[in-house]
Amino acid sequence: MGYNVEMNSKYTAILKEDSGWWIGWIEEVPGVNCQERTRKALILSLQETLREALADNRSDAIDAAGENFEELEIAV
Repeated sequence: MGYNVEMNSKYTAILKEDSGWWIGWIEEVPGVNCQERTRKALILSLQETLREALADNRSDAIDAAGENFEELEIAV
């Protein structure tokens, strides 16, 4: 059973303008950070980077599990 990478999950973005650049981070996922010239471009970049990070994390977890594993959706 596989789950869609774009689940209806919400994440928190921290956005900041600094010296003509917009920089941002996703609080809940270490390593998801971006820098862009506009706020709009930053948000789009964070969304895409988050999608890629979640897909990579899922793939890594499935590879690490090997065979005979169970996937269980958990809400917190």
